[in-house]
Amino acid sequence: MRLKKGDKVRIISGKDRGREGKIEKIYEKQAKVLISQINLYKKHVKKSEEFPEGGVVDVSRPLAVSKVMFICPQCKKPTRVGYQIVKGKKVRICKHCQSVI
Repeated sequence: MRLKKGDKVRIISGKDRGREGKIEKIYEKQAKVLISQINLYKKHVKKSEEFPEGGVVDVSRPLAVSKVMFICPQCKKPTRVGYQIVKGKKVRICKHCQSVI
């Protein structure tokens, strides 16, 4: 997977299209990413120590990797991620401006 935790991404399809956020967690086997405050759903919870009143809580659900696009820190545009070997190390590059990420 070409995305990593902490990368800034833009949602390109679905109900949150156009919104941006940072990746909190990656699920490689399912090819999904968790982004804070994106893809929110309501969840009913019982009273517990964590939720003393119970009720309805907003929960972020993972989103398919195909629905997000990486935002380059240098050119600030949504782009694809490529790889290049620089000084014997494999590094990620921006396909738009060719800068090392």
